[in-house]
Amino acid sequence: MTNREFFLQHVGQTSAAPLCLEIVKAEGCKLYDVNGKEYIDLIAGISVCNVGHRHPKVIEAIKKQLDAYLHIMVYGELVESPQVQYAKLLTTHLPKTLNSVFYTASGSEATEGSMKLAKRYTGRTQIISFKNSYHGSTQGALSVMGSEYWQQAFRPLLPDVLQLNYNSFEDLENVTERTACVIAETIQGEAGVIAPENNWLKALRNKCNETETLLVFDEIQCGFGRNGTLWAFEQFGVVPDILLLGKALGGGMPLGAFVADKKIMDSFTNNPVLGHINTFGGHPVCCAAGLAAFEVLLEERLIDTVKQKEQCFLSLLKHPAIKSVRSRGLMLAVEFEDYKTNKAIIDKLIEQGVFTDWFLFASNCLRIAPPLTISEEEIKMACQVILSSITT
Repeated sequence: MTNREFFLQHVGQTSAAPLCLEIVKAEGCKLYDVNGKEYIDLIAGISVCNVGHRHPKVIEAIKKQLDAYLHIMVYGELVESPQVQYAKLLTTHLPKTLNSVFYTASGSEATEGSMKLAKRYTGRTQIISFKNSYHGSTQGALSVMGSEYWQQAFRPLLPDVLQLNYNSFEDLENVTERTACVIAETIQGEAGVIAPENNWLKALRNKCNETETLLVFDEIQCGFGRNGTLWAFEQFGVVPDILLLGKALGGGMPLGAFVADKKIMDSFTNNPVLGHINTFGGHPVCCAAGLAAFEVLLEERLIDTVKQKEQCFLSLLKHPAIKSVRSRGLMLAVEFEDYKTNKAIIDKLIEQGVFTDWFLFASNCLRIAPPLTISEEEIKMACQVILSSITT
């Protein structure tokens, strides 16, 4: 049997028709399959590989940590330098109230931890999220996902969760003194790159202040420079009480985190002690990789090029079949008439060596979220293939 056949038989599937591309190498912004075919990667593992695949400094950091130790005991009594050094650097580049990092193994787990923290700190039970939001697929995270289509097969989910309309000022009146936290994507990713409008985030922040509700921003997909600033919330003049991180956090390794003020985070230390624990969260090799990737992001000033590259995409993606292009830095949604049209284009792109996909809540939109290291030449090549795939 081939690897493809073993894959279909022995690896849990999430689709009845997986692509089954067998990738054997990835480098920079390129993927290579078992037949030697090259692909321009336009999704970076869904915003994971912001500094490109296998950046030399990330690989070096992983190898160095391998020579020291792997897992010993992440959450307990041990001080592990990769974890500490990364937390210190992260908080240096965050507002002063976001100074304590709790590592997890994924973004979904970061969502879960933040929900527990909000309930523990406030003593309240209600959690508010928004329609067409995505915060992960575990049961707690699924409970705040903004789509009944994805939820209905797994009910009952968490009680006391209320979903509002993103960008609705009227709906903010539902935030009250019984709300533990409001969870919002700073930029809605799976909705097809939907940004907050007309100072709506400031109104949300003010409402949370009035009701002493914790405000949680999910930047798992849009953080680490993807929108043209290190953190998306910087563009709106609003600071959350808790920040969710994942994807690019690990530099290609599995890592998530939620970040809060120490006075909030310390709620986990008593009543009960060990209020939240995680076996592999903050794994030393993952933290070493993430730290190296974050240093690359800053030292190579990759964020400085994001807006220029965004404009390159926007200037080239012009075609009568394209209804709109929504963008926020190197996070773009190319809108077509319907899913059928979009899927045919995506399939053609993959045939022609450009790897991309669609959005969970906007299936008629083609996803573009490449490594931030993508060159303008690679952008031009990818856009040329996109346009030719529309017309053929």
